[in-house]
Amino acid sequence: MTVHKNVVCTFCGCLCDDIEVEVEDNTIKSVKKACAIGKNKIMHAITEPPTPSVNGTKTSIDAAVTEAARILSKARNPLIYGLSSTTSEAQRELVEIAEITRGNLDNCSSYCHGPGVLARQQTGLVSCSLGEIKNRADLVIYWGCNPVESHMRHLSRYSLQPKGLYTPEGRKGRKVIAIDIRPTPTTKRADVFLQVSPGHTFEIASALRALIQGEPLEFPEGQDTVGDVPIDSWRKVADMIKGCKYGVLHFGLGVTQCRNSDINVEQVARLVQDANRHTRFYGVAMRGHGNVNGANQVMTWLTGYPLCVNFSKGYPRHNPGEYSTLPMLARKDIDAALIVATDPGAHLPKDAVDFLKTIPTIHLDPHRNLTTPWSSVVIPVAPVGVAATGTFYRMDNVPLRLKKLVDSPFPSDEEVLKTMKEKIVYAANS
Repeated sequence: MTVHKNVVCTFCGCLCDDIEVEVEDNTIKSVKKACAIGKNKIMHAITEPPTPSVNGTKTSIDAAVTEAARILSKARNPLIYGLSSTTSEAQRELVEIAEITRGNLDNCSSYCHGPGVLARQQTGLVSCSLGEIKNRADLVIYWGCNPVESHMRHLSRYSLQPKGLYTPEGRKGRKVIAIDIRPTPTTKRADVFLQVSPGHTFEIASALRALIQGEPLEFPEGQDTVGDVPIDSWRKVADMIKGCKYGVLHFGLGVTQCRNSDINVEQVARLVQDANRHTRFYGVAMRGHGNVNGANQVMTWLTGYPLCVNFSKGYPRHNPGEYSTLPMLARKDIDAALIVATDPGAHLPKDAVDFLKTIPTIHLDPHRNLTTPWSSVVIPVAPVGVAATGTFYRMDNVPLRLKKLVDSPFPSDEEVLKTMKEKIVYAANS
């Protein structure tokens, strides 16, 4: 029996790195300290792999990769999509494949935290690490997110309950504010819950900025509310922000995907900047998939843009809406797709999935899922963080190295993509 300590769970953006995994005879026997979802993900990481196949016929990995390279070499406008649950090393290979094939490259953030990523490129975001939050934060705000259900150890490990260097009382030493459109398990844990009406994020952030700056607010008689919450309640929130020693604002899809999208996050980022005129205050996006943050990082390093990139002119062009996955599928612009580490059959709208079924689609994933049955080429890979190493980026932009716990009969994403890239280059030069 081998006990692996400080294993990184790759389920969500928290990337909890204190997991203990017991392995015997190349089989995972137990998982300790992980949340229920993370434990299930690690325990069953190497079960139910898909069979390598081409057009539904079983084949070898090498033959499947060769057919994938042939499809991408012949495609006039391919889409390379996913990236959110694979390693940054594999993401680098995908950027190169997109450039070689003069295709389109997009990741899952284009329909979740993408607007926030673009906003942060415009305004910047004063941010901090999860470790700093644990050790210093005495005011925590959850806005448009529900980490009790989406990031199950976030509250217990980082933001609410843990006792830190300068927060020795843990939960007792923290004030918690929740802003959401409905009660959630997270809002029940808050000292102050402000239930707002949908679509008013920009107005709320603007009002808080004015209150923090001491600017006067004028309302029509009898309408002194913002987001259907009395202005006096927002005034108390502004006072709590100015009065804290170290505050952090966690924002989720309720901020990035409601009306105004990226403009909301720009205003929230400026709110964080304004708060720093009075105290130490930070903002952190509640990123979902394990390495979707890494996908934005790698694409930005290599292309200058975090998502929605087109290489048809031989150089990277960026235009959300035109080169986003969902609009391209809706317009039926693409003629082949390489999908890595995501399951569009489960996540994308039915019309988008129906169109993908009509074009050659290559799918790399360690598990059978809803995309497997209709993919033209299926290539099973070793699950990262369990049977393959690599780098993931936590929601606070801290890179973590994943461990290999067991052996897999299949190659890693990175190995498959390197081979696929070489075959595409060879075909182009022959």
